[in-house]
Amino acid sequence: MDGTILVADDDRTIRTVLTQALTRAGCKVHATSSLTTLLRWVEEGKGDLVISDVVMPDGNGLEMLPKISAERPGLPVIVISAQNTIMTAIQAAEAEAFDYLPKPFDLPDLMKRAARALDQKRSAPAGPTEEPEQTDDLPLVGRTPQMQSLYRLVARVMNTDLPVLISGESGTGKSLIARAIHDFSDRRTLPFVTATGADLASYDGPGDLLARARGGSILFDEVGDLDLETQTRVVRMLDSLGGTGPRILATAQHDLAPSLDEGFRSDLYYRLAGAQLDVPALRERVDDIPLLAAHFLARAEREGGPVRRFSDEAMGQIRSHPWPGNVRQLENITRRLVLTSPAAEISKAEVDGVLGAITAGPRVIATSEKLSESVEKHLRRYFDLQGGQLPAPGLYQRILREVEAPLIEIALDATGGNQAKCADLLGINRNTLRKKITDLDILVTRRRKLM
Repeated sequence: MDGTILVADDDRTIRTVLTQALTRAGCKVHATSSLTTLLRWVEEGKGDLVISDVVMPDGNGLEMLPKISAERPGLPVIVISAQNTIMTAIQAAEAEAFDYLPKPFDLPDLMKRAARALDQKRSAPAGPTEEPEQTDDLPLVGRTPQMQSLYRLVARVMNTDLPVLISGESGTGKSLIARAIHDFSDRRTLPFVTATGADLASYDGPGDLLARARGGSILFDEVGDLDLETQTRVVRMLDSLGGTGPRILATAQHDLAPSLDEGFRSDLYYRLAGAQLDVPALRERVDDIPLLAAHFLARAEREGGPVRRFSDEAMGQIRSHPWPGNVRQLENITRRLVLTSPAAEISKAEVDGVLGAITAGPRVIATSEKLSESVEKHLRRYFDLQGGQLPAPGLYQRILREVEAPLIEIALDATGGNQAKCADLLGINRNTLRKKITDLDILVTRRRKLM
């Protein structure tokens, strides 16, 4: 790696680590804790790459990017920040940063990105864009690789015209991400409309919806729940747009691909999934839980609530909870604990009390009869009903089907329709589960029961 790198960070340890690592890699390094000094170096023509923090004693690193671009078009800037929110990632993308890394960052990863920035000549970026108003209503916080990857994808699709399908479990923040895509895009001054069942129920509904949205964005929330007739109206509406009209966004609680043409129209799916974003469940990004909990505690304090913090033991208990309701459930539990805790420090016992009350299920009625004995009784009765004759050939497969279908149905219901969790519960491969769902016509059966 060859070149001169300008490092701006108010943390002396980070400056020292980066200086040593980049120097060993063959680069010349100038490090500072001042954005003013950084800009002076840029104006003097120094540096082939800038690595800058966001929050600095004399300013904001993101706000400095347009000045750097105006002074030195094509000079790549890598933004590093401890503000691990979707807004930071989006603002870095809007400001035409070469790359963005959350703190704490992986040093080898940063070195690879720095080498790539030095090798790749960037085209001159556009001028600064108007920044949307910051808001505390978006708990889209996370420093885990899953969330940072999601943030980068959001930034990439934000100002495209591609329709976006956002999938994830209930409570993960799908609608918030859809709103963020609109609020940070070039359409931010135009309407954001969430389509309801009433909007799509009548013949004129889709037209009225388009008139309200104008050139803004339309969100089809939980599109997987639409019946076939409504799906047909949506397809016709999207076909009428041609190359103009509002941005189309949609959310779904699960991956729609396995259910194509078995309750969900494939032509609608392909019209919605121009880009697909998968939002991880909270249990899949456990390291973000303390960050989110601190966010909710701070929000409660700003809203007039008492100052609270979690003890280490309490936070350990919170991290180990499966959180089936995801971020929304964590927020509700945190708010409840803020109000009910008598002391500034929330204890593990208090957390256990709240989580235990939620997770406690109905009492199980004990029985001495084994499952095999119960099954044997049913099978003997089946043979007895044949009136002394043998059942029709193929009994083994018929019996397996009769047992397998309800087992998978019940397991799907117990896991909220999450196929990954269901496969894990049953101890089978997810692809195997999907094939059995199709072969056994389980989705159709479950729909009929719900009608």
